[in-house]
Amino acid sequence: MTDTATTSTAPDTVPEIPELLIEDAPADTAADTARLLDLTSALRSEAPRILGFPGNLAFDFSDLGPALAVLTNNVGDPTSGDASGVHTKAYEQAVVRFLAQTAGARPDDVYGYVTTGGTEGILFGLATARRHLPHAHVYASDQAHYSVAKAADLLGLRLVTLPSNDDGTLDPESLKLASFFHRRVNPHGGRGPGAIVVATIGTTMCGAYDDVTELRKWATASGDVYIHADAASGGPIAAHAPSAPRWNFTHGADSISISGHKIIGAPVPCGVVLARKNLIDEPVIASEYTKASARTLGCSRSGLAALLLWSALRRLGHSGLRAHILRCLETAQYAVDQLTRAGVRPTRTADSLTVCFDRPADWVVHKWHLACEGSTAHLITAGHVTRTAIDDLCRDLSTP
Repeated sequence: MTDTATTSTAPDTVPEIPELLIEDAPADTAADTARLLDLTSALRSEAPRILGFPGNLAFDFSDLGPALAVLTNNVGDPTSGDASGVHTKAYEQAVVRFLAQTAGARPDDVYGYVTTGGTEGILFGLATARRHLPHAHVYASDQAHYSVAKAADLLGLRLVTLPSNDDGTLDPESLKLASFFHRRVNPHGGRGPGAIVVATIGTTMCGAYDDVTELRKWATASGDVYIHADAASGGPIAAHAPSAPRWNFTHGADSISISGHKIIGAPVPCGVVLARKNLIDEPVIASEYTKASARTLGCSRSGLAALLLWSALRRLGHSGLRAHILRCLETAQYAVDQLTRAGVRPTRTADSLTVCFDRPADWVVHKWHLACEGSTAHLITAGHVTRTAIDDLCRDLSTP
């Protein structure tokens, strides 16, 4: 185990485009609109070849265009009114309720809200954990999302990075040893400082599912345990996976974050965070100005994101989401079969949409927007990824 240290290489840079500079005088609105429509068309045409990242690009909310002509600002808690009245909180509550059920909870037993994405969800989960276990270390695997380290740093929590197994899951034996060690050196006496564990439900590179029940069992050596499940990509998949991964509130999670723009699909980054209601402070009015209670991290929050997520989930329902996940899983197995024929040695964790294989030539990586780490590339069979695209990729992989 190691305290987290980050290494990186110089990133690619996005060049500044002089024609986009905002000048003193107003711009030509018609020309700018045409430019934005051209950009939209270019992004849409590229979407079928974006294989390496978990965002589901198979959506169309253009019928909701009039919603762009109004401000929707969800200030504070979804269940709290506010003085402005320009909110979509009833829709937000419906989204939270649906995803609470997906995550194995009775909706009345959890608190939740629509976030900007998985990073805010992790930050909220760890902030909640810190209130209950202020002296605990945070434990996460070396496959955890990099935002875990950012959140721990912002909250002043000590992150201990633990090794992962060959399948990408957190090694429970390492967690057990770390928990024993930090109980032994606990300067505060008592049962021990406790443990805050981040379980990754769908790791970035392999799509592996940490076992929440097992991690809770092995972390108890340090005292009380709080588990946040980072289910940004993998939560909706795990909920309907045939192997039934142990990832949700039923299995011992205390808080869960799920992305909306990944497996579900949305045109803006968004997500939902859920936490056991008994771990959340009672609501109080944040200010006379807003007349809203606010246990959320942000004050102003996107009402549009809540509306888009509600629309996406209403179009699916629980049965539609299940069918969507099963189709994506079938496509993942198809990818394994075709990549095997292409000779690039694919591997896939059970019931994952992520398929890893030998890193191809750079031109293939760039054409298909593959995600790479060292000698390995991967694709993710999100909703927009078709068998035709996989066949075309395999033809490129076979090109000398």
